[in-house]
Amino acid sequence: MDETGRKDMLLRDVPEEERPRERMIRLGPNHVSNAELIALLLRTGSTGESVMTLAQRVLNKGGGLKGLTRLSLQELMGIHGIGPAKAIQLMAGIELGQRISRMLPEDRHAIRSPDDAACYVMDELRFLQQEHFICLYLNTKYHVIDKKCIFKGSLNTSVVHPREIFHEAIRCSAAAIICVHNHPSGDPTPSTEDLLVTERLVEVGKLVGIDVVDHLIIGDQTYFSMKEKGLIAE
Repeated sequence: MDETGRKDMLLRDVPEEERPRERMIRLGPNHVSNAELIALLLRTGSTGESVMTLAQRVLNKGGGLKGLTRLSLQELMGIHGIGPAKAIQLMAGIELGQRISRMLPEDRHAIRSPDDAACYVMDELRFLQQEHFICLYLNTKYHVIDKKCIFKGSLNTSVVHPREIFHEAIRCSAAAIICVHNHPSGDPTPSTEDLLVTERLVEVGKLVGIDVVDHLIIGDQTYFSMKEKGLIAE
């Protein structure tokens, strides 16, 4: 039952021409909503719930398409009505879309300076109340080919492990990495741990042949660049 006490409308009760599959056939993919695309991946709803309602709940869980890309298999399976099969279908669709996007160089964001990198992540990180450690993975032309949140929480050398960072770099064939994390206080001044993490990552990067070109700390409309301050050698 929904808030009004009415049962959720099942897909079979929706006029055929308004169903996601029929809408895509009739109008084309550009005229299908995000929720309808998710519904097409899911194919069926859950008991007493239409696939469109389930798709909208999945979209809400991620806070939109962008957030949906960051949900793990376990988080997807934690949504009522999403079992292993549906979760894997969703992850496969998301991963396919991400791989295609990485193949479109004209849409990639070029990082030419610390300011470019800071602008790329500032709005996403500046208001967060918890530290997020993000890596920007770059190709040889310093275009962003992938972006991953590696860790959430207070930064220290024991939790920000190079293994996760460079595993992802190798997976997407990155030539270089820019590390970014935020300071919820708004003050981007690096801590001792920030400096130690940076030093460790730069050393590992040299060993595996993937440059760590910068580590940015994001504050409130300000940032600190390790490279700019001479803490990462050219």
